[in-house]
Amino acid sequence: MSTLSIVDLHVEIEGKEILKGVNLEVKTGEVHAIMGPNGTGKSTLASALMGHPKYEVTKGSASLDDANLLDLEVDERAREGLFLAMQYPQEVSGVTNSDFMRSALKAVTGKDVPLIKFIMDYEQNATDLKMREDLPHRYLNEGFSGGERKRNEILQLKTLKPKIAILDEIDSGLDIDALRIVGENVNNMISDDFGCILITHYQRILDYIKPTHVHIMIDGKIVLTGGSDLIEKIDQSGYEWVKEELGIDFEVGKESL
Repeated sequence: MSTLSIVDLHVEIEGKEILKGVNLEVKTGEVHAIMGPNGTGKSTLASALMGHPKYEVTKGSASLDDANLLDLEVDERAREGLFLAMQYPQEVSGVTNSDFMRSALKAVTGKDVPLIKFIMDYEQNATDLKMREDLPHRYLNEGFSGGERKRNEILQLKTLKPKIAILDEIDSGLDIDALRIVGENVNNMISDDFGCILITHYQRILDYIKPTHVHIMIDGKIVLTGGSDLIEKIDQSGYEWVKEELGIDFEVGKESL
């Protein structure tokens, strides 16, 4: 069993503090859903944990088992078992999807996976996600629809098999069928060897990826933690309910940070 531990994490962007003391512990076998209005720091948390240079950690700690993540480069964090499914996956021209996946797998594991085994696993994972047969020969995300890009992030997840994954709004851009397929594939991975943080605005993805913990983030902090009852309350009453419950005030941001 592995544990991602985040203690009093403060993060700023260009001198503006976004995260103001986040505390969170995620173990393999668990699914932690993080919900909250735009602009409250959910995507900042994901990017800071993965080591995006734009985000400066000014206080606190983040570790995965015995590894201090904040001392590591992005690729080193991946090798320790951390994975980020991005909200807006980028195109990489000139690199086929399969070549990228195999290179990433070798970089993370330090082993050169036999080609035949890689192809068999890759094709099975792509079939599980009901992806197009020409996928291995296409350049990474080039010409992909939004839904195809999100499925491709989950294909990477299934290929790399990290300890802890951060899934940043993987439900955006998915129709109902793709949502079910993606959700069921992630949910089937949950085990003593794998857990995840799921950042989302909507309940619909949580119908397929069953959370063990639900957190509400407001103004750069986790202000409420509970179970699925929190999802139902937010779905019915929105975040106005949080204002009334905690007696705090906040404004919905114009964009996600």
